[in-house]
Amino acid sequence: MPIRFFNTRSRAVETFTPIDPPGATVSLYTCGPTVYAHAHIGNFRAYTFEDLLQRHLEWRGYVVRRVMNLTDVDDKTIRGCRAEGIPLAQFTARFKTAFFEDLEAMRIRPAEAYPAATDPENIGQMIAMIARLLESGHAYQADDRSVYFRLSAFPDYGKLAHLDLAELRPGGRVRSDEYEKESIGDFALWKAWDEEDGEVAWESPWGRGRPGWHIECSAMATRLLGDEIDIHCGGVDNIFPHHEAEIAQSECCTGKRFVRYWLHCAHLLAEGQKMSKSLGNFFTLRDLLARGFTGRELRYALLSVHYRLPLNFRIVSLEGARSALGRIDEWLARLTDHAGTAPAEPHPAAGSDAFGEALDDDLNISAALAVLFDAIRDSHRALDAQTLTAGQARSLLDWWAGIDTVLALSPEVGGIPAAVQALADERAAARAAKNWAESDRLRDAVRGMGWEIKDTRGGPAKLSPVKGAA
Repeated sequence: MPIRFFNTRSRAVETFTPIDPPGATVSLYTCGPTVYAHAHIGNFRAYTFEDLLQRHLEWRGYVVRRVMNLTDVDDKTIRGCRAEGIPLAQFTARFKTAFFEDLEAMRIRPAEAYPAATDPENIGQMIAMIARLLESGHAYQADDRSVYFRLSAFPDYGKLAHLDLAELRPGGRVRSDEYEKESIGDFALWKAWDEEDGEVAWESPWGRGRPGWHIECSAMATRLLGDEIDIHCGGVDNIFPHHEAEIAQSECCTGKRFVRYWLHCAHLLAEGQKMSKSLGNFFTLRDLLARGFTGRELRYALLSVHYRLPLNFRIVSLEGARSALGRIDEWLARLTDHAGTAPAEPHPAAGSDAFGEALDDDLNISAALAVLFDAIRDSHRALDAQTLTAGQARSLLDWWAGIDTVLALSPEVGGIPAAVQALADERAAARAAKNWAESDRLRDAVRGMGWEIKDTRGGPAKLSPVKGAA
């Protein structure tokens, strides 16, 4: 069964065909945080969905090149650093550090690169792109000395959001990084310096200033992933104006189709309203950790509802996640106990691809989790009835090891997932019995779960995460 995704551009579910001719490598750009505060869990809904997407593609054999940007210069970050009276880099540094700590707690696999907008190479790319747009007539320098993109030069503007531009209120020029869907206008590519920017400025052929928010992502995406990208993700609130602007800038610079597949996740709601800092109705991961919940529990709560459906978050959602994870933990413990050192034997659930096929269908996580919990229920019954063999229990544990590379929900024991430790212990027993084939199989199974076994002389083997795995 081919992988299919709902493409925001076409508003249809399409078969996924990568740009890479052999189809082995997928380029994926995901909009990261604006580092003016701690990311709230509404942001992490997008990051968790994107992690599921990457992990599933890798499970299906693709090599995923994912880039996630860090917006460290925009209206919000400048207001923040000026309010605190400190340099921009110092202001954003602590929020960058906190973001990476949160990613680790949420078990989100690291991206290949996290470019920051203020990196010199990215500022250089932005200036080069703006120069190209000016030369081609897609941009102009206005009387306020800022450079704007000329919307009239790009007839496809609005096609991603499916907006009828004729019905929108003309807004002239828009200098702000973000604006409402009801108005539209030529947007700023380069903002001429003014007193509100303080010390934040770079030199350019058009004078001292700073980039607009939209050009930052176009520059970072094309610099690191090329002119054409397979998949671009974000929240639905990024569709307009941000992603519309990215398409316009990038395609007018390169003459190529910027992105093949646009995937957007729905809002995380709090009591029926979009969770956002501006409304003050948000939680950070740190808020929830202080209440005694874990990143694993939040991951499950955010992961368990399809990414295109709004998710109404309540604290009870985490209690439900804790209960569901408890069922998984109990199941793994019973299987591990029953399997002992038995070699794997065929089992219907373990031999089925139903879990993967569910995710092939636009990441249908509800159907995928139903496959998992059906297997849990049926194997509990078989254990109770003493009809599940030790070899079948081993087969189910191996099956779980595979699907957990996608879900990343294994329980942790001393920082090492219980299922990983159990396989490592079994490998130690296989080595002691000089069963080298079984030892190699178990070592590969552990590696498939993102961990590496390093044998030592005269002592127990050591476990460490595979570099780049989460």
